[in-house]
Amino acid sequence: MIDKDAIPGTVYLVDIHHNVAARHAKGKGNEDDIVLIPTPSNDVNDPLNWSPRRKMMSTICLAVYVLFVGMASSVVYSVLVPLSEATNLSVADLNSGTGYFFLLCGWGLLFWQPFALQFGKRPVYLISCLGTVALVMWSPYASTNGQWVAKNVLGGFFAAPIEALPEISVTDVYFAHQRGTYMGIYALCLGVSSYLAPVVCGFINDGQGYQWVFYWFSIFLGAASIFLFLFMEETNYDRATVGVVEDAAASSAVLDGSADAADAEKGDAVKGDAQAAASASDAGSAPGQTVPQQTTVKTFWQKLALRDKPRPNRFFHRVKQQLFFLTWPVVFYAGFSYGSYLIWFTVMNATASLILGAAPYNFSAAMVGVSYVAPLIGTIVGAAFTGRFSDWLTIRLARRNGGVMEPEQRLWLFGVTTIIIPVSLILWGVGAAHEVHWFGLVWAMGMLSFANTCGITLSVNYLIDSYKEMSADGMATVIIIRNTMSFAIGYGITPWLDNLGLQNTFISASMIGLAASAVFVIILVFGKRLRTRSRAAYWALVEDNLAKGMAH
Repeated sequence: MIDKDAIPGTVYLVDIHHNVAARHAKGKGNEDDIVLIPTPSNDVNDPLNWSPRRKMMSTICLAVYVLFVGMASSVVYSVLVPLSEATNLSVADLNSGTGYFFLLCGWGLLFWQPFALQFGKRPVYLISCLGTVALVMWSPYASTNGQWVAKNVLGGFFAAPIEALPEISVTDVYFAHQRGTYMGIYALCLGVSSYLAPVVCGFINDGQGYQWVFYWFSIFLGAASIFLFLFMEETNYDRATVGVVEDAAASSAVLDGSADAADAEKGDAVKGDAQAAASASDAGSAPGQTVPQQTTVKTFWQKLALRDKPRPNRFFHRVKQQLFFLTWPVVFYAGFSYGSYLIWFTVMNATASLILGAAPYNFSAAMVGVSYVAPLIGTIVGAAFTGRFSDWLTIRLARRNGGVMEPEQRLWLFGVTTIIIPVSLILWGVGAAHEVHWFGLVWAMGMLSFANTCGITLSVNYLIDSYKEMSADGMATVIIIRNTMSFAIGYGITPWLDNLGLQNTFISASMIGLAASAVFVIILVFGKRLRTRSRAAYWALVEDNLAKGMAH
């Protein structure tokens, strides 16, 4: 049975005394003392048990999906001015429509996330691709404000899975000590998709006209859809256990949740992780039973199935859970943190053409696109900083903490971005108001994208580390909060600029950015206390999901 006294997210990650009778990682150096969280089943088709090659193909498919859906959804930013001139829609109308796109990217998850967990992630990815193709093709023909808003509402709905589903697919395939690296890859692809599109689109606009910006990316996404149909595999896997499960074949070492008597003060944390599962030793087994090793790998044709296995309908139950998580402080913080970084990406995109295309810079559409090379570089650095380095830091801090990992350990990296956000916003807006050299603005773009990538990776990892067993529903809640913030900023950025002017707008933005980023300090102090207060409600939800066959 589940230990309801366990603190969600506090796990015994590093077996420093080598006496935990659970499955461990196999790798170079001292990785063999890392406990595999969650414990995989004995089924070869369990995504946690996939071969490295099979896992790599899953990661490549996720990267292809995020890159091409993201690029197709971001093409408008580098052609705002020519699109406005061609359609007679004001830049304010275009930016407001983009705000609706972000709003539906969040709230659309109330449909897509339960649908993916009920019927399969693979069909959701494919539907998202095809729907986005159709909506991008519509873009140059939306000649009225009503059509533009409708196009963005539908576009946001079909693109919504890009916001939360890939993160859950990563947790389906990789263990806790690997998540930072692969979340970093996801954040890299998401950032690159947003920043690479304007680089390419500027040249397409100058050479073939603004319509071909949309046509070409529809073609690219169509080709990506064919690739995903052939090679993307379903990662849904219904688990009968959660957390760490004792290895029945292990030695007589006692899995009591603590390293030894000297670590007894960590008892609740460690014991909670070790006993967070039912006593079944394998996924799909009843308590006290074992199942034989499954050796039949799915064939290529079986992997092409467009529906996951039949299961009891829990669609509306998951919708209810997503809305319920809006009241949980840790989940709300993860969404607020994510949103407080992403809004500056929206501000930068909404003002890039206006600032760089006007005097004294007078950049052409192509050169505005080239300026996005700086955010590309910032994204790559940010992904490395909060990806592989984040995993290394987490393991190191866990060793110093007697082997216990706390989700808040990753948040220390926010100390860097809390400084970068206000500095880069002042350099971008106030610098432009005082006609600073263009290199200063490009540098600010790079710093903002670095901070944005860090915000994506760390916020998502904090949510998943804290509430892994409910992360699929929690992620949808996070994105609803995040994208509601993006909608508000997309709707308000033009009036903000018109009323305050460039300099005062970005001075106020820098102060807001500093205050929002610094909230991580409060969570460092009180995060574990908040998780502790939620444990009774949390484990009751997990137990209920296990009983309904909804664990993942």
